[in-house]
Amino acid sequence: MRLDFSARRRLRIQNGLFLLLFGLVIGLLAWLSVRYPVQADWTAGGRNTLSEASRMLLDRLDGPIRITAYARDNPSLRDGIARLVNRYQRYKPDLTLAFVNPDLLPDRVRELGITADGELYLEYRGHGERLGQLSEQALTQSLQRLGRQQDRIVLFLEGHGERKPRGAANHDLGVFGRELEKIGIQSEVLDLSAGAQIPDTVAALVIAGPQTPLRTEEVQAIVEYVDRGGNLLWLLEPEDPSGLQALAALLGIAVLPGVVVDADTSRLGIKNPAFIPIADYGPHPITEPLRSPALLPQAVALEPQATAGWTVALLLESQLQTWTETGPLDERMRFDPDTAERPGPLTVGVALARPRPSPPAAGVAAGQTASPQRVVVIGDGDFLSNTYLGNGANLQLGLNIMNWLTLDDALIVLRPKTAPDAHLDLSDGALALIAAVFLLVLPAALLASGWLIGFRRRRR
Repeated sequence: MRLDFSARRRLRIQNGLFLLLFGLVIGLLAWLSVRYPVQADWTAGGRNTLSEASRMLLDRLDGPIRITAYARDNPSLRDGIARLVNRYQRYKPDLTLAFVNPDLLPDRVRELGITADGELYLEYRGHGERLGQLSEQALTQSLQRLGRQQDRIVLFLEGHGERKPRGAANHDLGVFGRELEKIGIQSEVLDLSAGAQIPDTVAALVIAGPQTPLRTEEVQAIVEYVDRGGNLLWLLEPEDPSGLQALAALLGIAVLPGVVVDADTSRLGIKNPAFIPIADYGPHPITEPLRSPALLPQAVALEPQATAGWTVALLLESQLQTWTETGPLDERMRFDPDTAERPGPLTVGVALARPRPSPPAAGVAAGQTASPQRVVVIGDGDFLSNTYLGNGANLQLGLNIMNWLTLDDALIVLRPKTAPDAHLDLSDGALALIAAVFLLVLPAALLASGWLIGFRRRRR
């Protein structure tokens, strides 16, 4: 059919109008997609979507949150951090993320204790906290800790030569005390020799290496505090003179004689064999986020014993080649199985928990489940001192211990979202068959079908 000039002009106008309207529709859809973004998570298990617990927490945080990522100019690392934080920004627009190259601000990095590339520093209402584990569970738990309305009070026992939470001496815990303030834990001192009592409202009591014996009344006050359900951090030392055997019996903890040594530490550049690296952590919320070893100078080994009511969890364990040295610490020391020395691996840190024996405090609302009683015993106090706090994971270990001890309820527990197993194991024959199909059979079939179609068209 031949088309006259008028029909061709009308077709051209129709085609032009169609292209114009089609372009307008595409432009309108593009504008709508920018103005009203719509996102859908089609991944298995919703791995790119925040859990309901995280969204409920963000609803309760009514102030702005600032997250600073101390990451070098590594696109893959920064993209991973941005994707994680972006999930939170969808539900909380006043949550901001800024990237800082740690090499450009060494003083600030040293002040915050940033030790790894890609660590985050969270700030909310004057409190801050470092985060080294990039996961929704770790980030949500950090926000939960920062969002607490009241500071937690921790009492440090004094009057017997203990390490001071605000002291500046090498053996004191002044730097650690300042780090606790950043995460909302206030450190105060308690002198039981003046007749003071341990209040039930305190979040935890810390016994950091007494150098002189405690009086009988003081020991009884501490035992009664623990017996009532108080949380406790006990930092033991070699040849502990405190006289807290009653407390050790209550907790079911026996201290082995001697100092834990490792003769192989010289290969790691550590000259003192009593400075033991701890790389074996037990499965516990305190140690789960740790990714580097801790360093414990002059540690004693612990032997947990069965005690009714307590659940004991292993936190820190020395290496296989360690032992408890009861003699002089010199180059001639050797493990002697005929003495009281014990071979490794040795337990140097435990966490204990039990249902709280006392009624819930007045601040616990009706119907709210009281948190369990928590106790941590570490066979060393030097790892938190001003001298050694910056070694390895010492600081993070100490902060994790205090967070676990002082929380008045359980942390938000988020199940990790995993993808279904996408790994396919094939035999060599199956791989050869697949290669033959895609490299030979399919191309041959396409060529044959093309030749057949062309041949039939020529026959018409």
